[in-house]
Amino acid sequence: MKHLKAINKYFWKYRWRLGAGIFFVIISNYFAILAPQVAGYVVDKVQQLLPGGSTKPVPRQNDFLVNGFIDWMDRGEWSFGSIVILSGLVILLLGIIRGIFMFFMRQTLVVMSRYIEYDQKNEVYSHYQQLDTHFFKIHSTGDLMNRIAEDVSRVRMYTGPAIMYLVNLSAVIVFAVSNMLAKNVSLTLYVLAPLPLLAATIYYVNTIIHKKSEAIQGLLSDLTTNAQQSYSGIRVIKSYVQEKAMYAFFKDNTEEYRKKAIGLAKVEAIYAPSIVLLIGISTIITIMIGVLYFLNGRITEVGIIVEFVLYINMLIFPVSAIGWVASMIQRASASQKRLNEFLETQPEIDNKAAKGKADAKLKGEIQFQDVSFTFQHTGIKAIKHFNMHIRPGQKIAVVGRTGSGKSTLAALLLRLFNIDKGGLLLDGIPIDEIPLQSLRRQISYVPQDVFLFSDSISANIRFGNEKAGPEEVKNAAKSAVIHNEIEGFPKGYDTQVGERGVTLSGGQKQRISIARALLKDAPIVIFDDCLSAVDATTEKTILQHLNEELKDKTAIIITHRIFSLLDFDHIIVMEDGAIIEEGTHTQLMAKNGEYAAMYNRQKEPLPEETNS
Repeated sequence: MKHLKAINKYFWKYRWRLGAGIFFVIISNYFAILAPQVAGYVVDKVQQLLPGGSTKPVPRQNDFLVNGFIDWMDRGEWSFGSIVILSGLVILLLGIIRGIFMFFMRQTLVVMSRYIEYDQKNEVYSHYQQLDTHFFKIHSTGDLMNRIAEDVSRVRMYTGPAIMYLVNLSAVIVFAVSNMLAKNVSLTLYVLAPLPLLAATIYYVNTIIHKKSEAIQGLLSDLTTNAQQSYSGIRVIKSYVQEKAMYAFFKDNTEEYRKKAIGLAKVEAIYAPSIVLLIGISTIITIMIGVLYFLNGRITEVGIIVEFVLYINMLIFPVSAIGWVASMIQRASASQKRLNEFLETQPEIDNKAAKGKADAKLKGEIQFQDVSFTFQHTGIKAIKHFNMHIRPGQKIAVVGRTGSGKSTLAALLLRLFNIDKGGLLLDGIPIDEIPLQSLRRQISYVPQDVFLFSDSISANIRFGNEKAGPEEVKNAAKSAVIHNEIEGFPKGYDTQVGERGVTLSGGQKQRISIARALLKDAPIVIFDDCLSAVDATTEKTILQHLNEELKDKTAIIITHRIFSLLDFDHIIVMEDGAIIEEGTHTQLMAKNGEYAAMYNRQKEPLPEETNS
């Protein structure tokens, strides 16, 4: 339960709904317990009217409203049929009033739980966005999705139904038991005796159901993950002819799921008849003991037996709901614990050092001062004693083999990670003193792993500049040499690209990503191997456009290929997280080192070209 304390802030936020809901629960149950009293009066009154019936007045151990109704009835001369009809109408009226308050009860408590669910999902999503890249590297997407969906849903069952049924249970027990005790204490004790056994049995069975449900939920998550990976990787599965293997794996999972689900169904099949049996036993005990009391003269009114039978049936559902409510609270507590683990996780990338500082308008000067960086989750030293000074407007090429640390430089500039040692300054300001949003707003970044949203092409290009008009979008697309292909689509810029841009080729996705970065029009531009899927002719055209587009911007081009068409002010060659060569193209070629070797390998003709 201690984990659910995190929900108290929402109860306070919606305290008026919570208070009103509790009030409506109590009032609805108040009118519910009046009906058995009216029914008992009818039975006793009819008993008086029968030949040889009792001449004693009907007892007044009832609620003041029921006593008022009885007084009104006694003042009149009513026939047998009139008494039954009028009492029936009163019971119907009480039921309608109770139904109205039950409607208000659900409109307050259940709707409140939906508001809390809405707020909590927003809180979790907002917190996810604040967490750093390291967090997302060590947690799977499936787990993150499960917490914001399944766990929040389980907490909602606590904030709505569980609270509602708990208050309902308390109200029914107080009203019903107090009325029963007022009529006959010993009969009440006999009648209520089976209820603790009923509650214990239900709780025990619910615990079994809960455990089985947890196991089934885990298997269902595995099935969903397996199916999602199969759908996403269907091209790889087909190309490697692994359909049968994947089907067999999925079939094994579904078989295990089937067995667990059938086991749960068997328990639930026993559960419902057991409840009905216990309810029947309680009713039989009530009637049997009530009749014995009547025959022995311990009670003089048959109406009391009728009341007790109705009361016991009113108590059955709340008592049977104890196990259900306890199970909901347990599940909600477990889910809230999982949510708290994330919500209490503080991002390593924060704005503490930049707090209270105005957004800095960057010109594009970048200084790496003996920077070192190690990935926490792997222990890999990606950057070692790195030094570089980039002046505003310069074009820098970062080349090197795969795994040399090139992409890590981009991540550090975007402050996706904090440096371990050294200093990283932009316009002479330490990077951790620049507000995060201000920093990232002024850097256009094209990642190596291009990501497009399941939206239109236009929306994907405008992602970094939502205020851009149609002509600006088209100009950016033209610079990225993707405009003509977009115009060739049936819906043009309104074409939906599908999940992660699945309907587009790799080269098209890369060029749309380049257009997105150009449209952002930031003073610093980082291209991370963004032309790897583009053919040579298109690459040449793009590079010609980039010379114009990047003229007044600080540009860092990260690549494992050498672009001779771009006029770079400085080129660095990286290996194992450190700079092994640097200079201009001419200087590096004169050194005849690693850069020259890479350039010469790139210029070597392909085997088929040699043979031709």
